[in-house]
Amino acid sequence: MKVKRMERRLIINGNAVFELDEACMLTKQIKDERKEENTHTSYSNRYAEEFKKANRIE
Repeated sequence: MKVKRMERRLIINGNAVFELDEACMLTKQIKDERKEENTHTSYSNRYAEEFKKANRIE
């Protein structure tokens, strides 16, 4: 039987207690990095297309 270990972190701030799911945070961080990378690639592709049009390079 495989047991999934849940990584959790508690943050105590005065009377408030927050529980963070580290696996969820890591997944979100990876998605955000991929989205940023895709956005950068998109801008690079647009720049290359505009450069080709301006210089009439095919």
